[in-house]
Amino acid sequence: MQGRTDSEVKTLTGSIQGSILGLLALLLGFTFSMSMQRYDNRSMALIDEANTIGTAILRVELLPQEYKKQANELFKEYVDLRVAIGQLDLTKRAQRNDYNNKIANLQRQLWSLAIAATNVDPRPVTTGAFVKSLNDVIDSQGKRNALLQMHVPEVVLILLFIVFISSGGIMGYSAGLSGKRMIVPIVLVSLLITLIVFIIIDLDRPKRGLIQVDQTVMIEVSESIK
Repeated sequence: MQGRTDSEVKTLTGSIQGSILGLLALLLGFTFSMSMQRYDNRSMALIDEANTIGTAILRVELLPQEYKKQANELFKEYVDLRVAIGQLDLTKRAQRNDYNNKIANLQRQLWSLAIAATNVDPRPVTTGAFVKSLNDVIDSQGKRNALLQMHVPEVVLILLFIVFISSGGIMGYSAGLSGKRMIVPIVLVSLLITLIVFIIIDLDRPKRGLIQVDQTVMIEVSESIK
């Protein structure tokens, strides 16, 4: 009777273990997909911003002569600030706020310059084209900032941790019922799952960990101006 009961417990425990591991696999795939999508969106936002800035710089040549030099100087400073803030850790909020204030001030100066240039030359194919590209620059900066604040919901990560810990516990309990030492396989599986969770969190917060959004395209824009 006792042997039959032990067999039933082992079977039930195995079923529960399979269910928890299946749920863990589902959550890992789901959260990895979410974090990867957000990482890709941030990368594409950086490329889009660099392209819009490059277009605006080219259209500076359409401005009246007296505004070209000032516009180029403002854009040089603007790009340098965007490169600097792009390499700054998200946890350094005071420094990021300082950079954002400087960037907003440069945007206001560029917009004032565009208005003044429009008063001199109101044609849509010259100054109008510059105004449109400048508006795109401001919009792309806002979009990129918004994407930096988008993360995998905390409740999803908490659920992932709970299921991960539960899976480790049930694997240890199942190994105890079998009466055999399975330390190496359990540690190996736990280590692999831990690495996957680390990558998910690192992808979801690209300014805090090892995985960073490549700033090369914005650096190239900065170098092209200089």
